[in-house]
Amino acid sequence: MKVEAKKIDAGKVQLDIEVPAEIVNKKFAQVYESIGKDARIPGFRPGKAPRDVLEKHHGRLAREEVIKNLIPEAYRDSLEKEKISAVELPEISEVKLESNILSFKAVVEVRPEINVKDYRHMKLKYKKITVSTDEIEKALNNLKEAHKAQVIDERFARGSGYRTVEEMRAAIERQLFVQKENDQRYHLQEDLLKEILAKVNFRIPPSLIQRRLEELVYEAKMQLLRRGMAQEQVASKEEELKKELRPEAESQVKTFLVLEEIAKKENIPCDEHTSQGVIEFLLGEAQWVEE
Repeated sequence: MKVEAKKIDAGKVQLDIEVPAEIVNKKFAQVYESIGKDARIPGFRPGKAPRDVLEKHHGRLAREEVIKNLIPEAYRDSLEKEKISAVELPEISEVKLESNILSFKAVVEVRPEINVKDYRHMKLKYKKITVSTDEIEKALNNLKEAHKAQVIDERFARGSGYRTVEEMRAAIERQLFVQKENDQRYHLQEDLLKEILAKVNFRIPPSLIQRRLEELVYEAKMQLLRRGMAQEQVASKEEELKKELRPEAESQVKTFLVLEEIAKKENIPCDEHTSQGVIEFLLGEAQWVEE
Protein backbone atom coordinates (compact mmCIF):
# COMPACT_ATOMS: atom_id res chain seq x y z
CA MET A 1 0.00 0.00 0.00
CA LYS A 2 1.26 3.45 -0.92
CA VAL A 3 0.79 6.40 1.45
CA GLU A 4 1.89 9.99 1.01
CA ALA A 5 1.35 12.35 3.95
CA LYS A 6 1.14 16.11 3.35
CA LYS A 7 0.88 18.65 6.14
CA ILE A 8 -1.92 21.08 5.27
CA ASP A 9 -1.52 23.32 8.31
CA ALA A 10 -0.53 23.06 11.96
CA GLY A 11 -3.50 20.85 12.73
CA LYS A 12 -4.35 18.87 9.60
CA VAL A 13 -2.69 16.25 7.41
CA GLN A 14 -3.74 14.97 3.99
CA LEU A 15 -3.08 11.32 3.22
CA ASP A 16 -2.94 10.20 -0.41
CA ILE A 17 -3.61 6.48 -0.17
CA GLU A 18 -3.36 3.82 -2.88
CA VAL A 19 -4.41 0.23 -2.26
CA PRO A 20 -2.74 -2.20 -4.72
CA ALA A 21 -4.62 -4.60 -6.98
CA GLU A 22 -3.47 -7.62 -4.97
CA ILE A 23 -5.35 -6.44 -1.88
CA VAL A 24 -8.34 -5.21 -3.90
CA ASN A 25 -8.65 -8.55 -5.74
CA LYS A 26 -8.55 -10.43 -2.46
CA LYS A 27 -11.32 -8.24 -1.07
CA PHE A 28 -13.40 -8.74 -4.23
CA ALA A 29 -13.05 -12.50 -3.77
CA GLN A 30 -14.29 -12.25 -0.19
CA VAL A 31 -17.20 -10.02 -1.18
CA TYR A 32 -18.32 -12.26 -4.06
CA GLU A 33 -18.08 -15.31 -1.81
CA SER A 34 -20.38 -13.58 0.66
CA ILE A 35 -22.81 -12.42 -2.04
CA GLY A 36 -22.85 -15.87 -3.65
CA LYS A 37 -24.08 -17.57 -0.47
CA ASP A 38 -27.40 -15.70 -0.57
CA ALA A 39 -27.75 -14.62 -4.20
CA ARG A 40 -30.77 -16.06 -6.03
CA ILE A 41 -29.92 -16.29 -9.71
CA PRO A 42 -32.15 -18.20 -12.16
CA GLY A 43 -30.61 -21.54 -13.18
CA PHE A 44 -28.29 -21.78 -10.17
CA ARG A 45 -28.76 -23.08 -6.67
CA PRO A 46 -27.77 -20.66 -3.84
CA GLY A 47 -24.02 -20.65 -3.44
CA LYS A 48 -23.39 -22.35 -6.78
CA ALA A 49 -23.37 -19.44 -9.25
CA PRO A 50 -19.89 -18.90 -10.81
CA ARG A 51 -17.96 -15.68 -10.32
CA ASP A 52 -18.62 -14.29 -13.83
CA VAL A 53 -22.36 -14.69 -13.37
CA LEU A 54 -22.22 -12.98 -9.97
CA GLU A 55 -20.22 -10.15 -11.53
CA LYS A 56 -22.89 -9.71 -14.19
CA HIS A 57 -25.76 -9.56 -11.72
CA HIS A 58 -24.13 -8.00 -8.66
CA GLY A 59 -21.03 -6.21 -9.94
CA ARG A 60 -22.17 -2.78 -8.75
CA LEU A 61 -23.01 -4.04 -5.27
CA ALA A 62 -19.67 -5.86 -5.02
CA ARG A 63 -17.80 -2.71 -6.03
CA GLU A 64 -19.60 -0.66 -3.38
CA GLU A 65 -18.88 -3.28 -0.71
CA VAL A 66 -15.18 -3.46 -1.61
CA ILE A 67 -14.82 0.31 -1.39
CA LYS A 68 -16.83 0.48 1.84
CA ASN A 69 -14.66 -2.21 3.45
CA LEU A 70 -11.24 -1.22 2.15
CA ILE A 71 -11.30 2.53 2.85
CA PRO A 72 -11.49 2.21 6.68
CA GLU A 73 -8.90 -0.60 6.67
CA ALA A 74 -6.49 1.31 4.44
CA TYR A 75 -7.01 4.51 6.43
CA ARG A 76 -6.21 2.81 9.76
CA ASP A 77 -3.14 1.12 8.28
CA SER A 78 -1.98 4.47 6.88
CA LEU A 79 -2.26 6.18 10.26
CA GLU A 80 -0.20 3.41 11.82
CA LYS A 81 2.38 3.46 9.03
CA GLU A 82 2.83 7.25 9.20
CA LYS A 83 2.59 7.30 13.02
CA ILE A 84 -0.24 9.83 12.91
CA SER A 85 -2.52 10.30 15.91
CA ALA A 86 -5.93 11.42 14.63
CA VAL A 87 -8.41 13.20 16.87
CA GLU A 88 -11.43 13.13 14.58
CA LEU A 89 -12.94 11.14 11.73
CA PRO A 90 -11.33 11.95 8.35
CA GLU A 91 -12.78 13.76 5.37
CA ILE A 92 -12.65 11.24 2.50
CA SER A 93 -12.56 12.46 -1.11
CA GLU A 94 -11.49 11.58 -4.66
CA VAL A 95 -12.32 7.90 -4.28
CA LYS A 96 -11.34 5.94 -7.42
CA LEU A 97 -11.37 2.24 -8.21
CA GLU A 98 -9.72 1.73 -11.59
CA SER A 99 -7.91 -1.35 -12.90
CA ASN A 100 -8.58 -2.89 -9.48
CA ILE A 101 -6.48 -0.22 -7.77
CA LEU A 102 -8.27 1.79 -5.09
CA SER A 103 -7.11 5.34 -4.36
CA PHE A 104 -8.52 8.11 -2.20
CA LYS A 105 -7.57 11.15 -0.14
CA ALA A 106 -8.15 11.48 3.60
CA VAL A 107 -7.85 14.81 5.40
CA VAL A 108 -7.58 14.33 9.14
CA GLU A 109 -7.21 16.56 12.16
CA VAL A 110 -4.18 15.40 14.14
CA ARG A 111 -3.17 15.46 17.76
CA PRO A 112 -0.79 18.39 18.36
CA GLU A 113 2.83 17.93 19.30
CA ILE A 114 3.07 18.83 22.98
CA ASN A 115 6.42 19.49 24.60
CA VAL A 116 5.85 19.16 28.33
CA LYS A 117 8.87 19.66 30.55
CA ASP A 118 9.85 20.69 34.07
CA TYR A 119 6.75 19.12 35.56
CA ARG A 120 8.54 17.09 38.21
CA HIS A 121 9.64 18.34 41.65
CA MET A 122 7.57 21.50 41.42
CA LYS A 123 7.32 23.53 44.63
CA LEU A 124 3.93 23.61 46.30
CA LYS A 125 3.38 25.95 49.21
CA TYR A 126 0.95 24.66 51.80
CA LYS A 127 -0.27 25.87 55.18
CA LYS A 128 -0.32 23.71 58.30
CA ILE A 129 -3.93 22.80 58.94
CA THR A 130 -5.44 23.60 62.32
CA VAL A 131 -8.99 23.65 63.64
CA SER A 132 -9.71 26.35 66.21
CA THR A 133 -12.04 26.11 69.19
CA ASP A 134 -14.16 28.88 67.65
CA GLU A 135 -14.65 26.84 64.47
CA ILE A 136 -15.76 23.83 66.51
CA GLU A 137 -18.17 25.98 68.54
CA LYS A 138 -19.60 27.49 65.36
CA ALA A 139 -20.17 24.02 63.89
CA LEU A 140 -21.86 22.89 67.14
CA ASN A 141 -24.11 25.96 67.15
CA ASN A 142 -25.09 25.35 63.52
CA LEU A 143 -25.91 21.76 64.45
CA LYS A 144 -27.97 22.96 67.42
CA GLU A 145 -29.93 25.41 65.26
CA ALA A 146 -30.53 22.79 62.57
CA HIS A 147 -32.09 20.48 65.19
CA LYS A 148 -33.80 23.35 67.07
CA ALA A 149 -32.14 22.19 70.30
CA GLN A 150 -31.77 24.29 73.45
CA VAL A 151 -28.52 23.15 74.88
CA ILE A 152 -25.58 20.99 73.53
CA ASP A 153 -25.68 18.32 76.25
CA GLU A 154 -25.20 14.57 76.70
CA ARG A 155 -28.75 13.88 75.58
CA PHE A 156 -28.23 15.83 72.36
CA ALA A 157 -24.91 14.04 71.76
CA ARG A 158 -26.52 10.61 72.18
CA GLY A 159 -29.35 11.64 69.87
CA SER A 160 -26.73 12.53 67.26
CA GLY A 161 -25.06 9.11 67.54
CA TYR A 162 -22.30 9.91 70.04
CA ARG A 163 -21.78 8.69 73.60
CA THR A 164 -20.66 12.06 74.98
CA VAL A 165 -20.41 15.73 74.06
CA GLU A 166 -16.62 15.44 73.97
CA GLU A 167 -16.84 12.55 71.50
CA MET A 168 -19.11 14.67 69.31
CA ARG A 169 -16.70 17.62 69.53
CA ALA A 170 -13.79 15.36 68.54
CA ALA A 171 -15.75 14.00 65.57
CA ILE A 172 -16.63 17.52 64.40
CA GLU A 173 -12.97 18.54 64.74
CA ARG A 174 -11.93 15.61 62.53
CA GLN A 175 -14.58 16.51 59.95
CA LEU A 176 -13.44 20.12 59.82
CA PHE A 177 -9.80 19.02 59.52
CA VAL A 178 -10.54 16.65 56.62
CA GLN A 179 -12.61 19.32 54.89
CA LYS A 180 -9.78 21.85 55.18
CA GLU A 181 -7.28 19.23 54.01
CA ASN A 182 -9.38 18.43 50.94
CA ASP A 183 -9.87 22.11 50.15
CA GLN A 184 -6.15 22.79 50.39
CA ARG A 185 -5.32 19.76 48.26
CA TYR A 186 -7.77 20.96 45.61
CA HIS A 187 -6.20 24.44 45.51
CA LEU A 188 -2.67 22.98 45.40
CA GLN A 189 -3.76 20.78 42.51
CA GLU A 190 -5.18 23.81 40.69
CA ASP A 191 -1.96 25.79 41.27
CA LEU A 192 0.13 22.87 40.01
CA LEU A 193 -1.89 22.48 36.81
CA LYS A 194 -1.93 26.23 36.19
CA GLU A 195 1.86 26.39 36.41
CA ILE A 196 2.37 23.38 34.11
CA LEU A 197 -0.14 24.64 31.52
CA ALA A 198 1.46 28.10 31.50
CA LYS A 199 4.69 26.53 30.22
CA VAL A 200 3.01 24.76 27.29
CA ASN A 201 1.77 26.42 24.13
CA PHE A 202 0.15 24.49 21.28
CA ARG A 203 -2.81 24.63 18.91
CA ILE A 204 -5.80 22.89 20.48
CA PRO A 205 -7.74 20.84 17.88
CA PRO A 206 -11.00 22.72 17.16
CA SER A 207 -12.99 19.48 16.88
CA LEU A 208 -12.06 18.49 20.44
CA ILE A 209 -13.04 21.92 21.74
CA GLN A 210 -16.35 21.72 19.88
CA ARG A 211 -17.08 18.24 21.20
CA ARG A 212 -16.37 19.25 24.81
CA LEU A 213 -18.33 22.48 24.39
CA GLU A 214 -21.38 20.53 23.24
CA GLU A 215 -21.10 18.30 26.31
CA LEU A 216 -20.82 21.28 28.68
CA VAL A 217 -23.76 23.07 27.05
CA TYR A 218 -25.87 19.91 27.30
CA GLU A 219 -25.00 19.52 31.01
CA ALA A 220 -25.83 23.19 31.66
CA LYS A 221 -29.18 22.88 29.87
CA MET A 222 -30.06 19.78 31.91
CA GLN A 223 -29.29 21.68 35.12
CA LEU A 224 -31.59 24.53 34.07
CA LEU A 225 -34.38 22.07 33.30
CA ARG A 226 -33.94 20.38 36.68
CA ARG A 227 -34.28 23.79 38.33
CA GLY A 228 -37.66 24.19 36.69
CA MET A 229 -36.86 26.42 33.71
CA ALA A 230 -39.21 25.93 30.75
CA GLN A 231 -37.93 23.97 27.74
CA GLU A 232 -38.41 26.95 25.39
CA GLN A 233 -36.48 29.26 27.71
CA VAL A 234 -33.63 26.76 28.02
CA ALA A 235 -33.46 26.41 24.22
CA SER A 236 -33.25 30.19 23.83
CA LYS A 237 -30.15 30.25 26.05
CA GLU A 238 -28.10 27.85 23.92
CA GLU A 239 -26.03 30.48 22.08
CA GLU A 240 -25.43 32.37 25.31
CA LEU A 241 -24.24 29.16 27.00
CA LYS A 242 -21.91 28.34 24.10
CA LYS A 243 -20.24 31.74 24.36
CA GLU A 244 -20.02 31.53 28.14
CA LEU A 245 -18.67 27.96 28.28
CA ARG A 246 -16.20 28.03 25.36
CA PRO A 247 -13.21 29.19 27.49
CA GLU A 248 -13.92 26.38 29.96
CA ALA A 249 -14.09 23.84 27.11
CA GLU A 250 -10.74 25.06 25.76
CA SER A 251 -9.16 24.89 29.21
CA GLN A 252 -10.44 21.38 29.88
CA VAL A 253 -9.25 20.04 26.51
CA LYS A 254 -5.81 21.60 26.93
CA THR A 255 -5.51 20.16 30.43
CA PHE A 256 -6.54 16.70 29.26
CA LEU A 257 -4.07 16.68 26.35
CA VAL A 258 -1.17 17.83 28.56
CA LEU A 259 -1.94 15.27 31.26
CA GLU A 260 -2.25 12.56 28.62
CA GLU A 261 1.17 13.51 27.25
CA ILE A 262 2.69 13.28 30.74
CA ALA A 263 1.00 9.89 31.16
CA LYS A 264 2.75 8.63 28.02
CA LYS A 265 6.11 9.95 29.20
CA GLU A 266 5.74 8.34 32.63
CA ASN A 267 4.12 5.10 31.41
CA ILE A 268 0.94 5.79 33.36
CA PRO A 269 -1.96 3.68 31.99
CA CYS A 270 -4.24 5.65 29.69
CA ASP A 271 -7.88 5.00 30.56
CA GLU A 272 -10.87 6.89 31.96
CA HIS A 273 -8.85 7.60 35.12
CA THR A 274 -5.78 8.94 33.32
CA SER A 275 -6.14 12.58 34.40
CA GLN A 276 -6.53 11.79 38.09
CA GLY A 277 -3.70 9.27 37.95
CA VAL A 278 -1.33 11.85 36.47
CA ILE A 279 -2.38 14.48 39.01
CA GLU A 280 -1.67 12.06 41.86
CA PHE A 281 1.73 11.34 40.29
CA LEU A 282 2.54 15.07 40.00
CA LEU A 283 1.49 15.76 43.58
CA GLY A 284 3.64 12.87 44.74
CA GLU A 285 6.66 14.21 42.83
CA ALA A 286 6.23 17.80 44.01
CA GLN A 287 8.26 19.48 46.73
CA TRP A 288 5.91 20.49 49.54
CA VAL A 289 7.01 23.68 51.29
CA GLU A 290 5.23 24.88 54.43
CA GLU A 291 4.40 28.58 54.45
